[in-house]
Amino acid sequence: MSDITVLNSKFEKTGSLTSKVALDADQISVPAVHQVVKATLAGRRQGNACTKTRAQVSGGGAKPFKQKGTGRARQGSTRSAIQVGGGVAHGPAPRDYTQKVNKNMMKKAIQSVIADKLQAGKLVVVDTLESTGKTKDMFKALSERNLLPGLVVTASKDSKAILAARNIRNAKAMAVEGFSVYEAVKFENLIIEKEAIEKLLERLV
Repeated sequence: MSDITVLNSKFEKTGSLTSKVALDADQISVPAVHQVVKATLAGRRQGNACTKTRAQVSGGGAKPFKQKGTGRARQGSTRSAIQVGGGVAHGPAPRDYTQKVNKNMMKKAIQSVIADKLQAGKLVVVDTLESTGKTKDMFKALSERNLLPGLVVTASKDSKAILAARNIRNAKAMAVEGFSVYEAVKFENLIIEKEAIEKLLERLV
């Protein structure tokens, strides 16, 4: 059981949220976070690097010169890997870099990130992130409270806070459905709506 301070839209303390999930320092699993971050970055790779083998390069059907009598090394094709303009031996081919992450591993990584932010005093839970949708207002609200760089997580993907924060250089906003462990690790502060963190914690029970 862990208590999390809850703030209002003006970032003033209004109450607390009791988590059924343990968020102590000994719950932080660095290997789990590392594995999930590694899988996230691997999944972002395009994997479309491609070279042609000697079978795919056009030409090279005829033997370039006779087998014996020239003094040169014997050659069977102008498209072998040792010839200029030939195919590439053992070159890259399109592939999928996606790594599978088990549910328990993902849960442990999310729990570890939230626990780490809470223990470091970098977790800010707000009742609702009221926003006009203007970047200037959001930047002012975050910078005045030293919450930059920060990741803003909302309960709804239609929140104007996402619109307001998306053009801030050292901030990022997303809905809780798309919560990313990598992004949470990348940004120092985690600013999250109360409903959003409740949804996250429900996933961990």
